[in-house]
Amino acid sequence: MRVLVTSSRNTFALDLIRKLGSTGHTVFASDTYAGAIGNHSRYLAGHFVTSSPRFNTDEFIEDLVNIVEEHRIDVIIPTFEEAFYLAARGHELPDGTSVFTGGFEQLARLHDKASFKRLAIEAGVPVPETIVANSPEELQAAIDQYPRYFARAAFSRGGVGLLTNTGPLAGKMSVDDAVPTPDQPWLVQPFVDGPMICTYSIVVDGRVTAHCTYRAPEQWAHSTGISFLAIDSAETLDYTQKLVDALDSSYTGQLSFDFVDNDGGLFAIECNPRPTSGVILLEAEEVSQAIAGTNPEPFVVAPGVERQVKLAVLADAFAEPIRHLPKSLHDLLHVRDVGAGWHDELAMLWSPATIVHGAQLSHGERTELLAALGADIVWNGEPIDGMLPEDRAALEAVHEQRV
Repeated sequence: MRVLVTSSRNTFALDLIRKLGSTGHTVFASDTYAGAIGNHSRYLAGHFVTSSPRFNTDEFIEDLVNIVEEHRIDVIIPTFEEAFYLAARGHELPDGTSVFTGGFEQLARLHDKASFKRLAIEAGVPVPETIVANSPEELQAAIDQYPRYFARAAFSRGGVGLLTNTGPLAGKMSVDDAVPTPDQPWLVQPFVDGPMICTYSIVVDGRVTAHCTYRAPEQWAHSTGISFLAIDSAETLDYTQKLVDALDSSYTGQLSFDFVDNDGGLFAIECNPRPTSGVILLEAEEVSQAIAGTNPEPFVVAPGVERQVKLAVLADAFAEPIRHLPKSLHDLLHVRDVGAGWHDELAMLWSPATIVHGAQLSHGERTELLAALGADIVWNGEPIDGMLPEDRAALEAVHEQRV
């Protein structure tokens, strides 16, 4: 199989490149800047710089069409929110090339947090009580209802832009900085106590073919995981299959869910219809077979498997209080690094280029670094230039059905 992995700046994109490249596939990578870590893996047959899907959608699609035609790509695997642009404009790709993601309507229903709440209820998956705020006044009224609250934009990702008065992120964002609108609403929920549980799944024709449930014992700025520990998957695998069944029995692609473990009861919080760091915990052959859909039963990562992004753990150790140092040192010495055994060290040495790229995208503004790092590849619920009329209608329906 000849594969193009897009948005190769992500650690999990690099992991996919390595795993597919090591199992006999011919892998290419692309991103909007040359320094993306995945573009420098030894497991690549080639790498490319494309236009931004968000800011230059027409040019982005044209770039991919040229890559597909020149290198006879069989499947494109998006690893971030360029998936939405590919789903909306995938009909322009050459015949015989598929995109390993869902249809646009499916992705929109999953990504919009208000719509996802409705889907979860339909699937019988527990969710917290939720209020949708369409204005600053509605947001203030909603948070006034809860002594402890948790709020975020309907279109958000990666722990960016969280408004809460409880936990380590309390006060990090002011209510005045959140400006909900009918097109960009915010969701407000009572703060649910308990650790965050994350999942990653590969789905083919409506069937989960690989699944992982994990926690992030180490986080950068209390939001983005930099170490990952697999835990029991029995309940989350059941919930994931129920969500897929409720969404569309033909769904194919990658799905990632966040849950809160509230004293043994799981509450679904959000969905990222794309890969996340859980893929790092799967074995290479498992990923290859799961994407092909050839395994009769899903591959499930056993509890206790652990990986870390060693460079990030080291950097985080210098940012944390000194009392945190023993834990960081233990992890550095005993937890397997995501790059261990790949003999592909050059790729991660390009990590600073991603920071520079994020700084350039922020144009010197006081923007959260995590937000800036993906600013040119995100989708925030707006219509996409060149999308089909039926997809535009589906997007409008998702917006109208918010509750």
